[in-house]
Order: sequence, then C-alpha cells, then structure tokens
Amino acid sequence: MADAAFTLARFEPLVGSRFLLRLDDAGGLPARLVQARAGHGGAADRPPFSLTFEAPAEPALPQRIYRLEHPQLDAVDLFLVPVARTATGLHYEAVFG
Repeated sequence: MADAAFTLARFEPLVGSRFLLRLDDAGGLPARLVQARAGHGGAADRPPFSLTFEAPAEPALPQRIYRLEHPQLDAVDLFLVPVARTATGLHYEAVFG
C-alpha cells in the first residue's frame, strides 16, 4: 500500500472487519479493527489518526512492527503497541502523525 493510502478515510470503512496479524513463525492471529480515530495537529496533507485492533489475549504480543493482511488492502506493516486488555482480548494501537 502506498504511503498516500494511509489515511483515516481508507480505514474507516474497515472498522469491524477482520485482519490477519502475521507472526514471525509464519503463523498468524485474527485481529479485528475496532476503531479508526482522527487525531489532532499534524501535516495539512495527512491529518493524524490512529487505528485500534483487538486480538486474542494470548499470546500477548510486544510492541513492534507486524504485517497485517486484509482482503481489501495490500499487506501493511504497522508498528503496533499494546494499549489495553479487555474481557475479549488485547488492544493494539497504530498511530499515524
């Protein structure tokens, strides 16, 4: 996916859909996009935004770059940070500024 395609408008329609979060061992975890939210400030050509994904609680993944796949997108490499544990899994956030 070209850098220009990393916009809030590109991801908002995908909220609620499933991604595959690839792991180093060639396996993967299901990850659902639970939120696409506008940020504040940033460059005029691309306002900041964040994406929040929910994945299973185990294994708990450390912050780092992960490849995510979705049928409507090219594979994307995102820096994900664990931000919350919920009753249904772990939330990971990617921030674009």
